[in-house]
Amino acid sequence: MAEWDFTTDFVSIGSGGGGLASALAVNSRGYEALVLEKRELVGGSTAMSGGVLWIPNNPLMVAEGVEDSREDAMAYFEDVVGDVGPASSYERREAYINRGPEMVSFLQGLGLTFRRCEGYSDYYPDAKGGKARGRSIEGVVFDGHRLGPWFEKLQQSFLFEMSGLAAYTGDAAKLVNFNRSPKALAVSARTWARTKAAFARGQAPLTSGWSFIGQMLYVALNKEIPVWTNSAARDIIIEDGKAAGVVVQRDGKEVRVLARRGVLISSGGFSHNTEMRKRYLDPAATTDKFSFSNPGDTGEMIELAMSLGAATDLMDEVVWNPCKEINDFAVFESDRQRPGSIYVDAAGQRFVNEASSYLEVCKAQLERNHTVKAVPAWVIFDDDFRRRYAFGKGRPGVIPKAWFESGDYKKADTIDELAAMCGIDPAGLRATLDQFNPNAKRGVDPEFHTGEGAYNQYLGDPKWKPNNCLAPIEKGPFYASAVYPGDVGTCGGILADENARVLKPSGEAIPHLYATGNATASVMGRKYLGAGASIGNSSVFGYLAGLDASKS
Repeated sequence: MAEWDFTTDFVSIGSGGGGLASALAVNSRGYEALVLEKRELVGGSTAMSGGVLWIPNNPLMVAEGVEDSREDAMAYFEDVVGDVGPASSYERREAYINRGPEMVSFLQGLGLTFRRCEGYSDYYPDAKGGKARGRSIEGVVFDGHRLGPWFEKLQQSFLFEMSGLAAYTGDAAKLVNFNRSPKALAVSARTWARTKAAFARGQAPLTSGWSFIGQMLYVALNKEIPVWTNSAARDIIIEDGKAAGVVVQRDGKEVRVLARRGVLISSGGFSHNTEMRKRYLDPAATTDKFSFSNPGDTGEMIELAMSLGAATDLMDEVVWNPCKEINDFAVFESDRQRPGSIYVDAAGQRFVNEASSYLEVCKAQLERNHTVKAVPAWVIFDDDFRRRYAFGKGRPGVIPKAWFESGDYKKADTIDELAAMCGIDPAGLRATLDQFNPNAKRGVDPEFHTGEGAYNQYLGDPKWKPNNCLAPIEKGPFYASAVYPGDVGTCGGILADENARVLKPSGEAIPHLYATGNATASVMGRKYLGAGASIGNSSVFGYLAGLDASKS
């Protein structure tokens, strides 16, 4: 038998949405929990992210009379995800759909507050059971100073880092189009005023993932749930076939922690593990240069689980996100959803509906790259586009000079000159525009159907008619920037059941060992069903792991 330095009931390896949700669930049943975070900052990729949760038929939808049902949600899974094996089994889907609203109510009961992302459409709204009004929720503004000294230990939101505003993720489409409609301007003005007023009151206004993690951390600390930072799990100890505890490297010392009821792996994926990327991902995406996931997503806990006999699945799946070399607010790639821009490969040809979800755009890019060089792809637009829109944090019509000086943006008087600068076939690009422009003027895209769905329209230019995602590209000078398949995290890994119990290849569960989040093969399979799919997945199954451990 192992000798223990610290005893608790449940250990969560990781302090993101799943890790904190599980600890709060265990605590609510009267048991002790410990949250481990190997980095100095709490929150992982959840805190860095938009902090949105995709939860069908959630309590906010019910309260506001937004139509949804278990049947619609299940039909949506079946139509979009399809049969991809046990990661998205009927039981896992049913648990996610049925217990997700319960988790939201549980968190509300602890004092967390949320808002609906009205109009933030499901990513496949025209599929069976899809919802154009969306199923996503996010945390409301939370004052980070309520955390006291722990505020300095909270991972900062990427949205705040890029914009400097206490912005809601659900309003991002309006913020980038602040000059294009009165409604977008009003939302932007409210966001600016909210931020300035909070700072004037001496507050630290947290939104997006910052708010969600900040609120959960606040509750956890008030309930005296210990959160250990700089504490990396080095091993999971198995005794009598069960996960019995964790070996932790804490502040340079080895600490052996007994976990009487269970251990949860909620440590993120392997975005920043080059060797694993080379082993599992597309050869064109083996670098983590374009990954915006938590720096702690290094995959060692997935490998440890495999060494303990855990099954894995979907290891080649990633939450892809198109990005550029420029580390700026423009990384969100809003230009691809605006009218007057297209993506092309080295042959000068389009290969995707540019206004599709980030996952689908990058999947199409990587698939195209197998036959025609499309990594990088190039976003192409003209001077009319440049005059209409803001780039990064600048005012409309101004592309920062430094972007051209670095070579990240190209500018040329003619399409042929631009193509030559980018290594694009000029004849192919001209042919593409000859086909694209007449249709764009009429607001149609016969080839890729850009702008036809609610999700496309939500992100398009609210002022542009007849199709708010399509406009011709014909007025020089012309511009281009390279686009790469970036990511916000991998989403294949450990195979778990409907209670987040880790499974062996035989289908047998490893007792007392649980897993959730990007360390696992996602219940969403090879799709991303809506804004907040990964955080929803992590949090719901973290919550269910905590409840299961509390009854075992």
